[in-house]
Amino acid sequence: MLLRVVLSSLLIAAYTTALANTMLRTSVGKLSPSTTCFLLCDVQDRFRSIIHHGDSIVSTSNFLLNVAKTLEIPAIGTEQYPKAFGRTCEDVLNIKASDGTSSTRLTLPIYEKKLFSMMTPEVSSHIQTLSPSPTSFVLFGIEAHVCVQQTCLDLLEQGHDVHVVVDGVSSQSPLDRDVALTRMANSGALLTTAQSVAFMLMGSAEHGSFKTVSKMIVEHGKVQNGFHEAARL
Repeated sequence: MLLRVVLSSLLIAAYTTALANTMLRTSVGKLSPSTTCFLLCDVQDRFRSIIHHGDSIVSTSNFLLNVAKTLEIPAIGTEQYPKAFGRTCEDVLNIKASDGTSSTRLTLPIYEKKLFSMMTPEVSSHIQTLSPSPTSFVLFGIEAHVCVQQTCLDLLEQGHDVHVVVDGVSSQSPLDRDVALTRMANSGALLTTAQSVAFMLMGSAEHGSFKTVSKMIVEHGKVQNGFHEAARL
């Protein structure tokens, strides 16, 4: 019970700080499809069973990549030393057809790395090829207190907006996750949710992909999500 109170206090502090930081920024962190890039951090086979709410990270990552594909937003993935930790989970990359009988595989550049941060020379070079150049990054994956956090801090140092998807990042330890969210928010990251990202990128119910993305949101909402359930407690 005491641990739950401590964790809740940390999250409240993170959200409060994030709000204060946002009020002080000249940029309020709005997302535009033309200047946004999605970053999938190390959602690999070996980690899935040991990460806090690992299945929720997989399903949310899949949802976000599908949104990026639908809205034609570039996405980049990384794998931490795949020789030891395996490849990106297939459930992250497979998209089921609307009839549920078949699936297609998302294609996106995925870079191997040993650096904890995603911002390796290869990833940085790939980002430089994107046009127009991204100014905002939507970040999700694992582990929150290691690779995600170091990626976030590197991007913030470069002057970018970083949107950390709270229901799309985790660690083996819930405490590590919550402290990392506080750390990133204190440094200027914008904490958000997968649904919020999707709606902000569309901006209006008149968007050409609104019905398609709305259906994705409904289907994703049917999937059990440990973070959403924990928030109801």
